[in-house]
Amino acid sequence: MTSPANDMTRRPRGGEVVSASRPADDPLDKPVQFVRGVGPFRAKLLAELGIETVADLISYFPFRFEEQGKPQPIDSLRLDEPATIIGVVERARSRGGGRFGKSTLHAEILDGTGRARVIWFNTPYLHERIQRGHMLRLHGKVGVDNDLARFTNPDVEWLDPDAEPASWNTIRLIPIYRGLEKLPSAQITRLIGSELDAALRHVKEPLPESIRSRRELRPRAWSIRTMHRPTDLAEVAPAKRRLAYEELLFMQLAIMLQRRWTTDRGRAPRLPTTEKIDLRIRRRFPFPLTPAQDRAVAQIAADLDRNRPMTRLLQGDVGSGKTVVALYAALVTVANRHQCAILAPTEVLANQHFTSIEKYLAGSRVRRCLLTGKTPPKQREQYLKAIVAGEMDLIVGTQAILEKRVRFASLALVIVDEQHKFGVAQRAMLKGAGGRAKTADWDPDSRSVMMPHYLVMTATPIPRTLSMTVFGDLDVSIIDALPPGRQPITTRLVPPSGEREAWLAVRRRIAEGDQAYIVYPLVEESDSLDVKAATAEVEHVARDLLPGTRVGLLHGRLAKNDKQQVMEAFKNKRLDVLVCTTVIEVGVDVPNATVMVIQHAERYGLAALHQLRGRVGRGPKPSVCLLMSDNAGPASQRLRVLRETTDGFRIAEEDLRMRGPGELLGTRQHGFPELRVANLVEDTDLLMQARDDAAAIAESDPRLRQPVHSALRDELRRRFRDKVAFIEVA
Repeated sequence: MTSPANDMTRRPRGGEVVSASRPADDPLDKPVQFVRGVGPFRAKLLAELGIETVADLISYFPFRFEEQGKPQPIDSLRLDEPATIIGVVERARSRGGGRFGKSTLHAEILDGTGRARVIWFNTPYLHERIQRGHMLRLHGKVGVDNDLARFTNPDVEWLDPDAEPASWNTIRLIPIYRGLEKLPSAQITRLIGSELDAALRHVKEPLPESIRSRRELRPRAWSIRTMHRPTDLAEVAPAKRRLAYEELLFMQLAIMLQRRWTTDRGRAPRLPTTEKIDLRIRRRFPFPLTPAQDRAVAQIAADLDRNRPMTRLLQGDVGSGKTVVALYAALVTVANRHQCAILAPTEVLANQHFTSIEKYLAGSRVRRCLLTGKTPPKQREQYLKAIVAGEMDLIVGTQAILEKRVRFASLALVIVDEQHKFGVAQRAMLKGAGGRAKTADWDPDSRSVMMPHYLVMTATPIPRTLSMTVFGDLDVSIIDALPPGRQPITTRLVPPSGEREAWLAVRRRIAEGDQAYIVYPLVEESDSLDVKAATAEVEHVARDLLPGTRVGLLHGRLAKNDKQQVMEAFKNKRLDVLVCTTVIEVGVDVPNATVMVIQHAERYGLAALHQLRGRVGRGPKPSVCLLMSDNAGPASQRLRVLRETTDGFRIAEEDLRMRGPGELLGTRQHGFPELRVANLVEDTDLLMQARDDAAAIAESDPRLRQPVHSALRDELRRRFRDKVAFIEVA
C-alpha cells in the first residue's frame, strides 16, 4: 500500500536497531542450502521447519532423547531386541546406485566374540565414510541373516581407536527431532552433527554477565551443545532454562523497543471527542451502551485524543458488542474529518460488519463503502478515486484494502478484526498506511513518523501470558459483560448412545421455527481420517437425520457468490439447517439460529468450539450447543470444560495449557519467531523475569548502544531480521 505523493511520512534516521546488520561473512548466517548434504531440495524442506541458516539449524532442538544402552558382545545379542555393539569393519561393499538405481551398503563387523552383518539402504553419503578397519558403534534392532546377527539401517558412530576404551562403554542419548516425511529425524541429526562443532565456535554470548549471574543462567554455547548432545538427561534442564529465558527476553525486548519507538517517534492526528460528538454517535445506537462498553469507549477516546498513535486491543467474548465500540471509534475519526479503515479476515465477516454499519448509519452523511475481492471493477475504480480524493470516510473490506492501488487521503484510524488471522506483512502495511494527516498540531520534526491509530478486535479470549507476547505491544480493553437480553447457551456432550434423542430435540426446535447449524471438521471425506465431512453428510442430514427440513451447505471451497447466496438464504429463513465447516466461526449473525450441532467435537480446540458456540444465543430465545463425540477418553474430559462454563478466558487458559499458543491462535503469524524452547504455560515465572529485565534494558539503553549490549543487539537483529519491525512501518 502506498500513500499520496505528498505523504509527510519519513524513514527513521539515527542508527535505530533495525538499521544495522550482522557481518555478511558471519558463518552463522550461511544459508543452510550450502551446508554439506543439503542442496536446494532439502533446503526447501528445512525452510518448512523454519531453518534457513546455520544459526537456525543449530537452534533446532530435539523434542526428546532415545536412550541407547551400553554396548554388548555380539555373541549375546537377542533376536528382535534393540542393541548396541562396538566392532571393527572387516569388509564393506556398495551395490546398486547409478542415476536411477537404489544403492545399498553391506558391511561385516567383528568384536572378538562374533560377527554381525550390517546393511544400509539408500545412504550414499556412508559409502565413502565406512571403510575396512574403522571402529564403529552401532545401535539398532537385531535381525538374523544365515545364523548371523544382522542390523538394518542402524545408527552409526565412528570411534577413535586410540581413545580410552572405557569411554566407549557408556549409555548414549540420541536426539529425536521433529521432522518431515521426506526429512526424518535421522537426517536432521546428521546435518546438525556435521555443523555443530564449527558453528559453536562462532556463537557469541548475547546476555550481559549481570543478567546471567542474577538469573543463574549457563553460557549460551554450552546450552546449545547440551541440548543436542547431553552427557546425561540431568544436563538438559539447565540448558533448556537458559535458552527459554533467552527466547522470552528477546521477544519482550523486541516488543518494548517497538512500543518505545512508537511512543517516542510515532505521531498520529489528534481526534478529540467533544460532548456534541459523543451525543451524536450514541443517538445512532438503538440501545444504551453497557458499562463494559462505556469503559472501553472511554479508554479508546482518551487514546485518540493524543498525538501519539493508539495501539490498543479490544478484547471481548463472542457477542459482547465489540463492533459497536469499534464503530464509535470510527465515527469519532470521521467527525474529525479523517478516514477510517475496518479490515476483516473474510468476506463473510466484512459483509457482516458493513451490514451492521449500514443499519446504524441509515440516513447518515458518513460516506462509506465495502471493498472486497467481489467488488465489481467499475465500482472499485469509483471507490479508489473517492478514497484518494478524501471523498470516502469509512472503508470496510478484506485484504483488498491492502492492494497497492488503494491510496488514502488521510487515514487516521485502522481497525483490524481478528488480527492473528492476518500475516505479519499485511498488518505492517496497514500500520504504515497513514497517509498525510491534516492536523494543524502535528510537529513536522524530522524524527517523527506519521502513523494512523491502530485498534485490534478479537473474540478469542487471550490468556495473560499469551497477551504479553502475541499482543504485548498493545494496550488492552476488555468487554467482560454481555449486552442485556442475550440468552444463555446450554452445552451438552452427546455420546453415540444419545445421538437419536439429540436429533429428535433438534427436529422439535426446527418445527417451532428455529434454525440450526451442523458443523463438520472436513469439507470432503478423507481416506486417512475416519471423520465425517460436510459435503458427504449433507444428504444424510436432509434425508435421514432431519427429514422435511430445508438444508443448505456452506464451506470455504464454495465460490464467493455461492457462499453469499447460501448465507443470505439462511439469514432470511429460506433454509432451516446450515451444514457447514468452521467457515462460520467468525462473524455470522443469525438471531433465529438457536441450535448448534458440532460433529467430532474432540477434534477442535476449546477456543474454537467456544467461538462456534457463540454463533447461537444471539436472539431472544434460549439456545443449545450439542457436542457430538465418540471419544470417551481424555478428549471427552476436555470437552467438559465447555459444559461447565461460558467464561471465554477460563476456556482459553485451559486451551493454552492443553494445546499451546500456536493451536489456540490457529496460525504461526504472531509477528515474531516461534518459541522453540520456552513454554508459555510452564515458564510463566521465567517470562516475568525476562519481562522485568527487558524493561530495565529498554529504559536504560533504548537503542542498545552501550558496549555491554552490543552482542544483545546483534542477536536481536538476527532473530527478527524479517519478522518484526521495531519501528512500525515508515
